[in-house]
Order: sequence, then structure tokens, then C-alpha cells
Amino acid sequence: MNSKAKPGAVLKSLRLANGWTLAEVSRRTGLPVSTLSKVENDKMSLSYDKLARISRGLEIDIGLLFAMDGAAAPLSLVTGRRSITRAGEGRVIETETYGHIYPATDLLNKRFVPIVAEVRARSLSEFSELIRHPGEEYTFVLEGTVELHTDLYAPVTLEVGDSIYFDSGMGHVYLSAGPGFCRVLSICSGEESQLIAASKGSDPSVEEDALPTKSVTPADRRRAGRS
Repeated sequence: MNSKAKPGAVLKSLRLANGWTLAEVSRRTGLPVSTLSKVENDKMSLSYDKLARISRGLEIDIGLLFAMDGAAAPLSLVTGRRSITRAGEGRVIETETYGHIYPATDLLNKRFVPIVAEVRARSLSEFSELIRHPGEEYTFVLEGTVELHTDLYAPVTLEVGDSIYFDSGMGHVYLSAGPGFCRVLSICSGEESQLIAASKGSDPSVEEDALPTKSVTPADRRRAGRS
């Protein structure tokens, strides 16, 4: 008895295992939500061109879509993606209150966004309002002393090696509370463009490429630490 390939069932299995909505798969592949829904429910077959678009958009081997049924698909995608960011590399966003470096800029659709941030502000008066963005945030203090202010909790002081995990939809700002250079590593679950816009005090809908950036070197950071 011959088995029939079911790319729709495989697609649905992959989508659910990775927590994607049909709208997210549509955004990644460029195929309409209505088309994807019909494919998943075995009401439409796909041309090779559309299968290739799904393969590229989801970063999977096209052969995976020809598994015999959805159960044959892996529970999560192993894409083999990786990105190495050397010292001084990365997308840099400079403001009066923070200096952000975004590594791994060559990877799109990251599930979390790492940020190395120099904390410059020393007073709440330097902010027009608290910063908010969708998702959750984990911050580890690399250098100096940090004072984290939020709109729901009393301020908390963090020293080198301390860390905090919190809901970043809650208004928050970091202040440098020690005499010297202050730097943290933050890992955020939100969209990178929204994080950059929030750090600039901008509308979170602003596209990342619309925001100014400049390059920075390790020597620049060392000089900043001595200033």
C-alpha cells in the first residue's frame, strides 16, 4: 500500500510545535492565511514554487514537507542557525541615557534579542517616561551598580553578578548607581524593532532601519568607561 505525502499535515505540526499562528507563517512565507489554512486542512495542494517558499520562509529542508504525515515532523525546527559577533561588532543605538549594542544582527526572526547596554542615566529626571515594550526581560549586571526602577515595585539595586527577570510591559528604567562604568547584558523576548524603538522613546511601530546607528569599537567603550 502506497502512502501519500501530506505537506499540509506536516506544516500544521511544525506550526503548532513552534507556537506560530497562521498569520506568522503567512508573514514568513508570503502566502495568504486563507491559502495556508486550506493546505493544512487538505483542501488545497501546493505547487513546487509554493512549497519552496514555505521551505525558505520557515528555514527548513523542503524534503521535510514530504513526510508521510504530520507525526513524522520533528516537534521543533533544528535550523542549524548560528551567528558570531566579535568584540566591537553589532548594531549600535546611542541615546543620552543608554548605549545599546545589538549582536547577531545577521539573524532575522530571533526568538529572543540579546542586548549589551551601557547604562548612562543617573536620575529618573533624565527620562520623559518609563520604558515599556512587549515580552519579558532578563538582565545580568556585567560592570558597575544598577538601580532598576519600575512602576509596580520599589527600586532594586543590583551589583556585578546579580540578575533580574521581569515583565518588560511594566514601565522600567535602569540607572547607574555607582561611581564608574555600568554595563548590563539584557535578553528580551520582544521584537527587535520594538525594542529599539522603545529604547529611543519612539513609537514601537517604527521600523528598525528608520533609526540612526553608528559603529563602535572596544577602544571607544574603554574610553567611555574612563570618562
